[in-house]
Amino acid sequence: MPRTDPKEIDRVPLETDWIDPAAVRPLAPQEFEQIRQLAYRTFGLDLKPGKEELVSARLRRLVGGGHFRSFQEYYRHVMADSTGEALARMIDALATNHTAFMREPDHFDFLRQQVLPTLAARDSLEVWSAACSTGEEVWTLACLLNDALPSRTFRVAASDISNKALRFAAQAVYPVERCHGVPAEWLSRYFVAETRPPKSYRISPRIRTQAAFRRINLVERFSWHRRFPVIFCRNVMIYFDRQTQERVVEHLADCLEPGGYLFVGHAESLTRVSHSLEYVRPAVYRKSEERKGIWIKSS
Repeated sequence: MPRTDPKEIDRVPLETDWIDPAAVRPLAPQEFEQIRQLAYRTFGLDLKPGKEELVSARLRRLVGGGHFRSFQEYYRHVMADSTGEALARMIDALATNHTAFMREPDHFDFLRQQVLPTLAARDSLEVWSAACSTGEEVWTLACLLNDALPSRTFRVAASDISNKALRFAAQAVYPVERCHGVPAEWLSRYFVAETRPPKSYRISPRIRTQAAFRRINLVERFSWHRRFPVIFCRNVMIYFDRQTQERVVEHLADCLEPGGYLFVGHAESLTRVSHSLEYVRPAVYRKSEERKGIWIKSS
C-alpha cells in the first residue's frame, strides 16, 4: 500500500524501500489525461497530446520515490494531499526551467537605452521578473540596474511557480559554464568565484540583497504592494493556450503602472491575444498612460 505522507517524495529513499522507476507501470492514456487536466487547472500548463513521454519521464522518479506502482496511484495521492505539497512537487517536475544570463539581449539593450533614462529621476525603482526560473534573468536585471543607475535604490521582485527553481535562484550559485554569457566586467564586479580556478560563481552579497523572491502562480489572481514600471515575463506563455494567455496578460497589465513596459519572449506574440497594451516593438508592450486611474487592482 503506498504511503500518503507527501514528505516521503522529498526524502531520498533507502534502496530497500524504493520502487525502481523502471518497475512503475507505463503511463496509460487515461492517466495522462488526468494529469494533463490537473496541470491545466492548477497552473495553466497546456500538455497537448504527444507529450505523454515527457510527462512519464518527468514524473516517473516521483512515482517510484513515493512507493507508487502506477501513475494512477500517484495521481490519487496528489489529489488526496490536503497540504498541497505533493501538487507543488508535481509542478516542480513538470515546469520547464530553461533560462540563461543575458537571454534575448536586445531586451536589455532596449531597457538600458530607452526605458531606464525615463526612470532615472526616481529615488527608488522596483521591477518584476515574473516566471524567473532559476534566477539568471533576475541577476542580469540587477547587474544592469547597478550599471545604469548606480546612485539609485532599486529592487528586483522575482517570482516563479516552482519552489525548486526559486530555491536555486535565491541561493545564487551558478556553474561556470552557465556564466559564459556574462560580461567580464560583471563577473569581476558583481560575482564571486567559489574556487580558483573558478568552477562556479556566486552573486555578490550586495547584489543578492537587491532581489526578493516569492512564489506566484500566474494563472491565479495575485497582488503586489505597488505597480511596476517594468515587468519581464518571458518564455512562459508559450506553454499556455490562448484563453490562459489572455488571463495572464490581464493580470500582468493590472500590475503595470501607466506607461509601464511588459517584456515577453521573442517566441511569444500577443497578436492573437486580446489585451489592452500598446505594441512598442517585437516582444515589448506598454500600458497606455491615458488610462491612468481606471485600472482595477488585483485582489
